[in-house]
Amino acid sequence: MINLIKLCVGAEKVEDLIDWQAARYGAGPAMHVTRMAPKRAEEVLDGGSLYWVFKGVVLARQKVLALDEVMGADGIPRCAIVLDRKVIRTEALPRRPFQGWRYFKPEDAPADLAPGREREEPLPREIQAMLSEIGLR
Repeated sequence: MINLIKLCVGAEKVEDLIDWQAARYGAGPAMHVTRMAPKRAEEVLDGGSLYWVFKGVVLARQKVLALDEVMGADGIPRCAIVLDRKVIRTEALPRRPFQGWRYFKPEDAPADLAPGREREEPLPREIQAMLSEIGLR
């Protein structure tokens, strides 16, 4: 099993992603359409999630349900990463900016937040970076 990681561009916090997906997809599954399809599709579909980075910090994930080919308006095939609508909040994990999506090993992924902690605000980025530097998350 392998995960994906992606910047959540335009969203300040997890609620922004949840609200945008609700407005765009209603009650159905959410999608993220990307130019490149994962070559390790079987591993992603074997229980992988898409981890979302908000302003330099991983804060949430969504289970990947499918990888579907869709045709872009320009006639070029794209990959729709079909996501479970349930957004699972994770421990905060600082990440540097990158483009597109990347593979994300399970051992590098942050743990899910325990029930009842979903509404906690993450630590300031400076503190997260310091904790990450000394090997703590």
